[in-house]
Amino acid sequence: MEILIKALQLLLSLSLLVVLHEFGHYFAARYFKIRVEKFYLFFNPWFALFKKKIGDTEWGIGWLPLGGFVKISGMIDESMDKEQLAQPIQPWEFRAKPAWQRLIVMIAGVVVNLIFGVLIYIGVVFAWGEEQIHTADLKDGLTVHPFMQQYGIESGDNILAIDDVEVTHIGDITSGLVIRGQQNLKVQKASGDIENILLPDSIDYAIFEAGAFPTVELRHQSTKVEFLRALKTNDTIKVEAGDVFLTINDKPLDQVNFNNLEKKFNLTLIRGNDTLVQKIASANFNLLKEVSPALSAGILPGDNFKKINNEEIIYFDDITDELFHAKETETVLSVQRNGTTQELQVEVPKSGSLGFTVRTVGYVDSAAFRHVDYSLGQSFGRGFDRGVTTLGDYVGQLKFLFTKKGASSIGGFAAIGNLFPAEWNWEKFWLNTAFISIILAFMNILPIPALDGGHVVFLLYEMVTGKEAPQKVLEYAQMVGFFILMGLLLYANGNDVYRMIFG
Repeated sequence: MEILIKALQLLLSLSLLVVLHEFGHYFAARYFKIRVEKFYLFFNPWFALFKKKIGDTEWGIGWLPLGGFVKISGMIDESMDKEQLAQPIQPWEFRAKPAWQRLIVMIAGVVVNLIFGVLIYIGVVFAWGEEQIHTADLKDGLTVHPFMQQYGIESGDNILAIDDVEVTHIGDITSGLVIRGQQNLKVQKASGDIENILLPDSIDYAIFEAGAFPTVELRHQSTKVEFLRALKTNDTIKVEAGDVFLTINDKPLDQVNFNNLEKKFNLTLIRGNDTLVQKIASANFNLLKEVSPALSAGILPGDNFKKINNEEIIYFDDITDELFHAKETETVLSVQRNGTTQELQVEVPKSGSLGFTVRTVGYVDSAAFRHVDYSLGQSFGRGFDRGVTTLGDYVGQLKFLFTKKGASSIGGFAAIGNLFPAEWNWEKFWLNTAFISIILAFMNILPIPALDGGHVVFLLYEMVTGKEAPQKVLEYAQMVGFFILMGLLLYANGNDVYRMIFG
């Protein structure tokens, strides 16, 4: 059901955005008296689910939900209608119009997506307001990723400002350091002292390559284990990285006698949205322990961390900090179990994770949350700011695509679908739709043949030189662009499949 709800939100969002994008092209073309032959939501190779001709335009719904299109008379597009282009130029055709009019037609879809994204942000902040967290209100400081300790920042510290701007949203700290090129932090230490810390120019790539996300969070005292999970995949026992262990022979793990397992036992686990049962031979129990260092160490659901290597545990970040610094070393864990203290030994993997999930409790500084409502006039300013910031942040993170880690992080429809919550929430639906709308606008204006931006490049060339690009060049560019887009589509969705299988 969760997958269905996410899929429906994604389908509704993309359908709305595709229709509006294509209407941008349609209205601009009709304004300049250019004939539009087809207007389709989704692609229709071989057949359409629905079609009806009204005037000169055939309106329809295709069966392949990878976008949509308008077919404009006299234009070289994905239809590659060479027969029409071989005929004498007609006054209602795209190619008969001045270059500046054709340019407006081509950028109209992008403009509509940008405007629509900003309008959604305006509507959302007007209807629902905004949650803010001013770090100046925090009493227990922030959870800081252990990677940042080398720069003099650690959990319990409080980042009051970044590049002299007061922090009102926690996410602005990570985005500022990784995407926006901000490096100057005003830090309040746990002692109360204030320090100005200037981070190096390379801090963005350093955080990205280290995977230090989120760089900061609110602190919470979640120290009790709720689930054990696998960190690695093992085909022999059919366990995959990310699987959450629920029961063995229908008993919770804390009630299982691991020294007296049956020759074959049933392991119930959660994989994504599915609950599965795997039959495992007791002789392969060691393989199960190999994929979960927590299970190997003897950690059980309900264990409450008290100390790691004699360092007291109060906050969840105390656990992550200690494990981060204990990587690839023998570590002593002190946990409270059924009123008694148990000492467990484990070698912490290179990842710094043992494979357990804690039972989440509330943030210790929850009183620092502020709900801010906006008047209609204020909503226009705030919504515009959010739209501009969204576009700037997306463009800013593209620099990481040219790294090995960045290229492997590209996602397709599954990644986009996971933006949406498992339960229908209109506020989050519209926020995600605004985000996707602005991203679609940027992607479409990239100078790739077959995208709007590819057509814009040739039109700008014509406007500067006074000469049209040869028709053959436009045809070949369209074909090359199509294969580039298909390659990117396959690569991005292939990454999704790989991550689903291997974590």
